[in-house]
Amino acid sequence: MGLLNKIFGSSTETTEEKQLSWISLTELQQLEEIKTKSETKTQFIFKHSTRCGISRMVKNQFEKDFDFDENQADLYYLDLIAYRDISNAIAETFQVVHESPQLLVVKNGTVVAHASHGAVNDLDLQRFA
Repeated sequence: MGLLNKIFGSSTETTEEKQLSWISLTELQQLEEIKTKSETKTQFIFKHSTRCGISRMVKNQFEKDFDFDENQADLYYLDLIAYRDISNAIAETFQVVHESPQLLVVKNGTVVAHASHGAVNDLDLQRFA
């Protein structure tokens, strides 16, 4: 039964969930703000497809592993189904081909790393602190 509880969870177990300080990316002008803010603090953009199970799994794992506080980095969340125009603008602005899920790391106005699909959780984000 222990294995099944690990896989499916147990109603009697309590787990402490970490709440991330997501900044919703909903306006095109935020891209310029991200570039400017990246001069002094790392900016992360997480592009998520709310219709995709793989994207949901990657996002859940990312949330568990993300270990920055608000003083070290800003974490932007883009619902790319609702804001496809912003996703397209990200691809054009930062010269990164659109995929989802996708994580972009922005420093000094440029993307210094990016990954898509399961590789999002393979990025060593601490090196960008």
